[in-house]
This record gives sequence, structure tokens and C-alpha cells, in this order.
Amino acid sequence: QPGDPDEYLVLEGAGLLDGYVISDGEGGYRFPPGTRIDGRLVVARSGAAFEQAHGYLPDFETEERTPAVPDVIPNGNLLMANRADELLLYHGTTLAQQVAWPADVRPREGQIHYLVDGVWDPRPLLIGQSRFEPAAFEGVAVTAFAAPDCSYEVFTDTVAGAEREILVNVYEFTDSKMAEDLIRARERGVNVTVLIEGGPVGGISAEGRAVAGALNRSGIPVLSMTTTDAAHAKYRFDHAKYLVVDGDTVLLGSENFKPDGYPEPGLRGNRGWGVRLEHPGLAGYFVEVFLHDVAGGDIVPMEGTAAEPGTSWSSSYRVEFASCRADGARVTPVISPDTSFLIHRLIEGAEESIAIEQAYITNETGTVLNPYLAAAINASRRGVSVRVLLDSAWFNIEDEADNDEMVDVINRIATAEGLPLEARLVDLEANNLVKVHNKGVIVDDRAVLVSSINWNANSPAFNREAGVIIEHPAIATYYLAVFDDDWNAADEAGAAGINRFDRLKPVLAVCIIAALAMLYLYRSRRT
Repeated sequence: QPGDPDEYLVLEGAGLLDGYVISDGEGGYRFPPGTRIDGRLVVARSGAAFEQAHGYLPDFETEERTPAVPDVIPNGNLLMANRADELLLYHGTTLAQQVAWPADVRPREGQIHYLVDGVWDPRPLLIGQSRFEPAAFEGVAVTAFAAPDCSYEVFTDTVAGAEREILVNVYEFTDSKMAEDLIRARERGVNVTVLIEGGPVGGISAEGRAVAGALNRSGIPVLSMTTTDAAHAKYRFDHAKYLVVDGDTVLLGSENFKPDGYPEPGLRGNRGWGVRLEHPGLAGYFVEVFLHDVAGGDIVPMEGTAAEPGTSWSSSYRVEFASCRADGARVTPVISPDTSFLIHRLIEGAEESIAIEQAYITNETGTVLNPYLAAAINASRRGVSVRVLLDSAWFNIEDEADNDEMVDVINRIATAEGLPLEARLVDLEANNLVKVHNKGVIVDDRAVLVSSINWNANSPAFNREAGVIIEHPAIATYYLAVFDDDWNAADEAGAAGINRFDRLKPVLAVCIIAALAMLYLYRSRRT
């Protein structure tokens, strides 16, 4: 904000603050006698300006006189300079801690500098972003599902079972039938809140605005995360795709709330993975994530339009996979950018096999591999069998450095080093899929990553993303069967001399579908 009235600092610890003084060498302040800290304590220049940017009031303020915020006891004027300054924390006359910039941290507009285990800024943390810690939950009931086969069945069953509350966070919401499910829940008294990305690639579509309008008319608030006059958007994109029901159930996956991600059974769509998780503690974790993300000046109402949501047309699809339920799973949330490192840890822990199915993989630079891919290749160097399956839709193979080139790079590395490593492009026609939109990993037939996290530089570090690592052999076996079906589809079609898609639809229908898909997917590529 102009003049930096929202600048602030945070103390962490426990105990009395009597005798502690904060200074920049020119001015400073202490706290009223008897002030205690238990965890975090926020001190801002202006309580009102801080609330506008963050959605809540600080514990103390230094300059303004916000009635609800107590004041520190000043000694001179402490103003943190943007380019170069320092902060000193004294206990009596003893210097307890100090930080200087640019010596210790590199100043950047909007970045929060923080210390973990003696290291400043282990990852970029911008204003409004969260710092959720890893957490694992035991005894989780899991329902695994695959798109297009059974994704909508699990979604509608989950929403139909809601009694009190549904919290939705999804990058894009254009599916009228999914909106109708939420509207029916609202009509029976369930409180429903929807958060969407306010600036997706290509903008919010007419279908998305119509769905938002229909939800609003039913009494469901639709909020969007976007840069406003009050605050910059917390994340480059709010790319998560989950909902929380009644504080005890989470439905999460790789797919947006679009017809291709959640088609009715027997209709063609994307290959994606999803999961329903039943556990109050796990659901509570995601409620905290949701409540954090809907707070702040970057959250505004999305009014939508008065147009009635339309319905999309799709060709038929032979369902191969029903959902799979298992009890007693261990589940670890993966929230980007907070705990994206857990993906790297999952891959590094592989001992026997890794199966990766992704919409696409992009490298860091022309000479530096994607870090997750690099970890997988390193695993193959220690004898782990690694398979990588990428999408082959036209928009993921038309450029000079996308999926077909990535497959070639991986296979050349495998050949040159004699590694148990192979990459393929999925045969969409053979498996009758619109595209592969998945972002999944299976490790050692025991652990599975189901997520919204694309393998690029942006998604793990700057987006809000949501995923889970599920540890349960039956669930891993389920997703491995789906993966193997995609992996082997082209070989099966070639051996038979005819692919399954040809048996399902005549050539004329194929041409129409391809033309419509090209027009539709051009706008929604890589989302």
C-alpha cells in the first residue's frame, strides 16, 4: 500500500515479553507490562491497513489508533526501509536476534521473510500466503475414482450426503449438472460456499459466469481470488480442486468442475484421478486451508451472469473402472506452495517402482530438468523401475519443447545410461479420452499422489494447489490398474489391428468430436 501502512513483523515463541525491545537502530518500541506471547504475535504500523491486506487485525500497532488494536510503547519512530535496514531484538541489553537486508534477506515487494531452523526464506512467501505444516492422518476411509469412468458418480453421491456445509475451492467451474447438485444441497438447508480463480488462463468463460450466476441466484455465494485495489492475489493461480463436506469428508482430484472432468457415466472425458477421504481430522485440515484462502482483500464476490448454464455434448465411452473403497489408509495432505516438497520426498523414497501420469512436464531451463522428473530419473539410476506417461492432445505436442520432445529426452537418457526408465505419449484415440489431465504418481505399489499440481516451475512454488499422498496397497493397486490401461492402450490397439475407439463410434463422429474438442480445448489448454 502507498506509504507502507500495512508493514508488519511477527514474533514467534512463548512467554512474557517484559524487557524485550524491538529496534532498527534509530527508533523502537516495547510492549505493555504483562504482555505474553503464545505462538505468533503480529505488530503492524496500522491495524486497519493490515486488516485490509490480510483479512484480520494484528495483535499490536505502532502508529495508528485502531480502537480494537492495542498500542506498543514507542521510543522514537521505527520505520522499516524497503531497500536496506535492519531489525534488532533485545532482551534488556542483550541482543537476542537480528536480521538485516540485503545482507540476510533479499528485499522484494510483497515478500515475507521468515526464519526456519536458522535459514531465512526456505521458499518464497508472499503477503497473504499460508505456512501450513505437513500432517499425516491415520485410519482414513478412502474412495478412489477415475475420470471419466466414475468421477461424477462419486461427486454427486458426496454432495447428496451433505447435511450442514459444503466448502468448494476449484480453479474453474463450468459444469451445469454439478452446479445443480450444489443448488439441491442448498435447497435442503446445506450452507454452500464456492471459491474460484478470478483470472484463469483465457479468462472466466461464458459457461463459468453462467454457473456462477445460477449458484448466486440459489443463495450460494461464489467468491473469486483476484488482484484488487486492496490486495494482490495471494497466489499466481488458485488452481486447487477440492470440496469439504460437513467437516468430515474431502473430495479432491486433478479435475476442474467441467464436463470433461466429471462426465456422466458412459460419456467421454479426461483421464484424471480423484479421491474421497472420510476423516474429521483430515477434513479439518482442509477447512483451515479453505478459511485461510477466503480471507483477505483479494477475495471478491463473483456475480456471474443471468444466462442459464448450458449443457455440453460428448460422445459415448465404455466404462472400465468403478470406484474402489478401502479403510485404514494413511493420508498426508500436499498443499502448494507450503508442502510441495513432499512430492520430492515421495519420489526419493521409492525402492522398486514409480509410475507417473501427467498432463505435461516442463523443465526448469533448457539444460535443467524439472526437479520432480530429475528425482525420478535419479531413482532409476539406483535400480527403481520408472514409467512416465504424458498427454498427447494437440496443444501438448504442437510446440518445439513440449510433451513429445520431453518423451524423447527421457528415453534418450534411459538409452544412454541403460536405465530402467521409459516414457510414452498416451494414445488418446485408443483409450477414447479427450486428454490426460492427471497429475498423479504411484510409488512401490503402496503410495499414491492424487493432486492438482502440474509439473512445471509455477504450480508447486507459486500456485495454491491441493493434493494428498495415500498409503494403502489396495488404493495403489486401483490407480496402477488405471495407469496400466493407459500405458498399454496403444500396444493393445496395435496388436489387434484396430483400436477400441474405432469400435465405439463411426469415423464421421470422430471427425466432429475432434473439431469440437480443438475449439474447446484451445481456450482451456493446460489448466
